[in-house]
Amino acid sequence: MTWAAVLALAAGTYLVRLAGVLLRDRVTLPPRASRLADLGATALLVALVASAALTEDGGFAGWARPAGVVVGGVAAWLKVPFVLVVVLAAGTTAGLRALGVP
Repeated sequence: MTWAAVLALAAGTYLVRLAGVLLRDRVTLPPRASRLADLGATALLVALVASAALTEDGGFAGWARPAGVVVGGVAAWLKVPFVLVVVLAAGTTAGLRALGVP
């Protein structure tokens, strides 16, 4: 990636963030649009987690990593402290890999 592209992306990101701050009081979204924006952000986060948990080098990552992500997700859903969520997820993945699960 060239420096021109990096600078263009940085400037675009800054301008989008600045527009949000400047237009906050001038533009009101309908409740449905606000709800769709919230759902869109959640969908993007779920897609990121799924692609990171399920793929490695263009193929399936094995069963240990998705199992760790599921354990971490359940622990987070149950409002377990964050450090314990990370330890449980990493421990599940490491334990399954130690048992030979790919």
